[in-house]
Amino acid sequence: MRQLRQRVLALFTVVASALALTVLLPASSASAAACAAGWNASAVYVGGNSASYNGRNWQAKWWTQGEAPGTSDVWSDQGACDGGTGGGNGGSCNHPAWVAGKWYVAGDIVKYTDGKYYRAEHDNPGYDPVISTWYWEPYSCSGGGDNPPPSGGFVVSESQFNQMFPNRNSFYTYRGLTAALSAYPGFANTGSDTVKRQEAAAFLANVGHETGGLVHIVEQNTANYPHYCDANQPFGCPAGQAAYYGRGPIQLSWNYNYKAAGDALGIDLLRNPNLVQTDAAVSWKTALWYWNTQRGPGTMTPHDAMVNGRGFGETIRSINGSLECNGGNPGQVQSRINSYQRFVQILGTTPGSNLSC
Repeated sequence: MRQLRQRVLALFTVVASALALTVLLPASSASAAACAAGWNASAVYVGGNSASYNGRNWQAKWWTQGEAPGTSDVWSDQGACDGGTGGGNGGSCNHPAWVAGKWYVAGDIVKYTDGKYYRAEHDNPGYDPVISTWYWEPYSCSGGGDNPPPSGGFVVSESQFNQMFPNRNSFYTYRGLTAALSAYPGFANTGSDTVKRQEAAAFLANVGHETGGLVHIVEQNTANYPHYCDANQPFGCPAGQAAYYGRGPIQLSWNYNYKAAGDALGIDLLRNPNLVQTDAAVSWKTALWYWNTQRGPGTMTPHDAMVNGRGFGETIRSINGSLECNGGNPGQVQSRINSYQRFVQILGTTPGSNLSC
């Protein structure tokens, strides 16, 4: 019996020692996950997209843009990560240090004293990037290219869009534009980064010209309204003879254009043309429909003109032909060119050649 008690006591001592060792020894920590691509303030993220920021991985719960992880409940913290810096510290940036009092223009990228990078959203005389957040936005390098397009997003950020159209009508929302992009995924997403930016700038310059800076939703000359109904078309004008006046960013007009655009987009615009002036996404889609599929009085679509190197001037020809080109109205042509040159500068690229028609 005494020997049995000694054996039990010895066994208890071993177990207790093991338990104490378990308590005293720190558990081995699991290796941190690899960092996702650094968060980009200009990128559009949808539910399930991941980004790294300040040494942690984050996952978007729903659509977001410009909301830094950790500052909004749209992001879910996925834990610490290893191998990436996020938060604008791109691994291969090579941009100059920020200098207080130096003049910067929109698109300039600097390295701030905290080691992070910032891109100027608006021209400014060297304001502090951390304090003057309206003038600067966090910037993330991803793979060495300067100012790469947002991964999976539009090459124009909302702040750049607002800079292009400071007096725009509230109907022409940036979210409406980005929602419309799915209808034509090749738009501003074909070719090099430069070509993508040039096409976006060309499109926005032309629609801006057509609408007075995205101010007018409908055509201002009401005397034209009854003339946009071609009654000889087999489908007629079911919404009324005066229902097919110019609407939206490209000023879609004529019953046959409403029919063609509606058929392409899966929307009955022939019977409901007012959708182009009441639904921002539909309105933007009609402009993208024309840009990507219609040659108009030109020889190719505006999209093809930009991605095949024909230049901005050819997009003007596809929209207004001899009404402006070949000396038809050089002042209007130059107005479009001026907007295009300003927009490519905002987007940090060059205008290319063949600007006029």
